[in-house]
Amino acid sequence: MKKVSFFLVMVLVSVALRGISQAPAPEDFFAGKWEINVAGTPNGDARFVTDLVRKDGKLTGELTDPTGTMKEKIPLTSIEESTDKIALYFTTQGYDVNIDLTKVDDDNLKGSLMNMFEAKAKRLKE
Repeated sequence: MKKVSFFLVMVLVSVALRGISQAPAPEDFFAGKWEINVAGTPNGDARFVTDLVRKDGKLTGELTDPTGTMKEKIPLTSIEESTDKIALYFTTQGYDVNIDLTKVDDDNLKGSLMNMFEAKAKRLKE
């Protein structure tokens, strides 16, 4: 009987310790540099680079043109994220535009620009 009681106490202690121990913080999947390619826009295929940074619990960032033809950076006005989806909102040429992307694997996303043009994103490793 003492062995059973000792065993039950050890099980309870191990469960309690496991519950008390702090789990590691989840990886911030969307934070980092991404190259976004949009195919078939009226101005041809478009390519952007964004560096998403978490500030005060929210993602922020801006879009840049890696080819250098567009000198100004486009600030992201809003970012909505869930476990495996992200939506980037910005304003360009007087229009509010959004890019919806879904996680494909650890380094790739796919989705659409304004639900009309195919978009793909690839994580840039430094």
